[in-house]
Amino acid sequence: MPSLRPDAQETRMIIQRSFLFVPGDSERKLAKGESVGADALILDLEDSVPASRLEIARSMVLDYLASHRARERAPQLWVRINPLATPRALPDLAAIVAGAPDGILLPKVASSADVVLLDHYLDALETREGIARGSIRILPVITETAAGMFTTGGYAGCSPRLFGLTWGAEDLSAALGASTNRDESGELEFTYRMARSLCLLGAVAAGVEPIDTTSTDIRNMDSVRRESEAARRAGFTGKIAIHPDQVPVINEAFTPSAEEITYATRVVEAFAAGAGTIALDGKMLDMPHLKQARRVLAMADAARKRGA
Repeated sequence: MPSLRPDAQETRMIIQRSFLFVPGDSERKLAKGESVGADALILDLEDSVPASRLEIARSMVLDYLASHRARERAPQLWVRINPLATPRALPDLAAIVAGAPDGILLPKVASSADVVLLDHYLDALETREGIARGSIRILPVITETAAGMFTTGGYAGCSPRLFGLTWGAEDLSAALGASTNRDESGELEFTYRMARSLCLLGAVAAGVEPIDTTSTDIRNMDSVRRESEAARRAGFTGKIAIHPDQVPVINEAFTPSAEEITYATRVVEAFAAGAGTIALDGKMLDMPHLKQARRVLAMADAARKRGA
């Protein structure tokens, strides 16, 4: 008999609706970040921090993590380090793992081999710092290089630390030498729409969360809302923000409405008798509809537990 409760996989995957980038060298922005309602903060050591301030940023990020070690609820605290192919990545990790971040956002990933390598580094550093091994998760950005685009389906089973997959259009366009990643109408060109789809497919194939990339127009909340709603319809479970004002819009888009919850509950209840196909509101529904209804209820349950 179908259950009214989401199954274990559905509950596990619906975790974070919103990630907010916060420059690691800005005390003011670090302080503000925890009050805007994001499910997770990404303390940044990469693009938003100039090389001259990287040592300062590492120290500030460690201090921030250390002062929030007792965190029980949102926001989770993640750190974006520099790419593994650069000499900055290992010093980033060596400096901040003692603060026990919830996860590492790994940029410019070429393949799952980068995730495996980071997993090994974290094993050693967690052991050094007396942190439970495997507690720091990994979220790779898998479409920021041309090579990465060809390996998006290869992340299944690469590491138990793998939390999800996300993608990026800005670094990819720079890598390709493109003058823009938008067409004449302002929509993403085909290459970048393909990157988005490959990320979604790769995450689902790996059994982890698909996380949508940033919306770069920080003044246009209507655009953020459209992109967030489209991402959720497509199957993404969360989105990255680059400005605090984007967070409530993203959270709303990835939280089921009362009407969605009511309908999903009706669908699950209609299947409770054990039938494989049922009629509801003049429409025939089968197992994919039940699975989607359970997913909606899992998202709603996760939002409720976060106090949303």
